Parts: sequence; C-alpha cells; structure tokens
Amino acid sequence: MNNVEQSGRIAGLILAGGSGQRMSGRDKGLLPWRGQPLIAQVAARLRPQVNTLYISCNRNSTAYAGYADQVFRDVPGYDGPLAGLYSLPAVAAPLLLLTPCDTPLVPRDLATTLLQALEATPHADIAYATTEGSPHYLHALLRHRALATLETYLAAGGRSVKGWYARQHVVTAEFNAACFLNCNTPDSVD
Repeated sequence: MNNVEQSGRIAGLILAGGSGQRMSGRDKGLLPWRGQPLIAQVAARLRPQVNTLYISCNRNSTAYAGYADQVFRDVPGYDGPLAGLYSLPAVAAPLLLLTPCDTPLVPRDLATTLLQALEATPHADIAYATTEGSPHYLHALLRHRALATLETYLAAGGRSVKGWYARQHVVTAEFNAACFLNCNTPDSVD
C-alpha cells in the first residue's frame, strides 16, 4: 500500500490542549524550536501521513488553525490527553494517528510502522510506539472500536492513557529514540 492509499484511511490528531504548567503557563505548541513553533514542525511531519488533520487546543485556536483542517476544544470536566481524544469530532477515517504537540521530530513513517504492527495483529485495537522498550503512549494508531470504549473509561474516573490501554488489545512498534525528542521544559525550546 502506498502513502496516498494509506493516508486515506487515517485521520491525524495532534494534542495541544495542555495548560503549560511545565512551561510557566505558556502554550507549548506555539513555542519556538529551531526557528518555528513546535506545532508547525509536528504538523508538517504528520500531514503527509493522514487524510485529515485535527488539533485539540484549549486556547489560541486562531494560531493553531493554520496547521490543521479542524481545531477543537476539549469537553469541560476532563483533564489530560484523553480529554483531547474524547473531544474529537466525528471522524470518517477508520484509523486515528495520535501524537502530542511537543515532539518535533515525530517519525515520518509513524503511521506506516504502526499500521504494519496493527495489521500483523488483527485483534489489536491500538498500536503505540516504543523506544528501547520504553512506551510512548501518545504516539499511537487507534481503531474506531478502541475509541468507543473511552467514554466508559472516563465516566468511571479513569484519566491515565496507560490505564485505558491496559483495557485494550494493544501492540507496539519499535522506533529510534531520537524521533521522540520531547520539548517539555523551558530549556528544551528556543
């Protein structure tokens, strides 16, 4: 399957809804790294891998709008990255590629590699990245049937991505650790 055929099956979601606590309240996705906002770099790497690109952000939606087909806010009452996933508008694509806004070197083959892992394990609902055995839960490819379980998990008080995945059939795919450079502290951005 070529990238064009593959991307027609996959929508993308960049999570940028955090409060910026580790960044002194600044909106992490809009902070510069190597001369461009983090969101610009993540979106540029994700865009060729998906048919439609969404961004979950809770502020500065006008600034984010130029990087996605649709920008949306999290449903009030939930915190953390699962709130962005839960708030996603209806998506036609059968698969969803997920990534946070603070990993500017996200692999250009993230979708392809995760899709291969998912297709090799047909009963799996989620494929997520690992590096040297360490999980990168927010770099994942999800089937719609996994998303259907999220509301129940959140309603029961669950908030952890790891905890939600523990209730799913998952598979992992190994990547180079350099691809997941995380700009999550003030000294990690320009």
